[in-house]
Amino acid sequence: MLFLARFEKDVLAEKKTITIRDEADSHYEPGSVVDAIIYEEGRMFCQLEVVGNEPVLLSELNEVHAREENMSLTQLRIVLEEIYPGTEQLFVVSFRLVKK
Repeated sequence: MLFLARFEKDVLAEKKTITIRDEADSHYEPGSVVDAIIYEEGRMFCQLEVVGNEPVLLSELNEVHAREENMSLTQLRIVLEEIYPGTEQLFVVSFRLVKK
């Protein structure tokens, strides 16, 4: 699962416990363990267990989603509109850090 470098610390600190993706990244199955990789570097930084994967509309995002992303709702909407311009149908992939 790819993450922008700016999210690495939040994932490792367990402050970011979801990622919101478009349909291309909607295939993550609960119970699976995935490598978390920094998009810009191709470097794996941890493993995550997928806890859930639920469809959500951009217009339905709320403060709970924002808190689980470790940002404000306004920031979350701006980020998603930058990454997925014009996309209303998204997927909330929840995860937990796999500790070794």
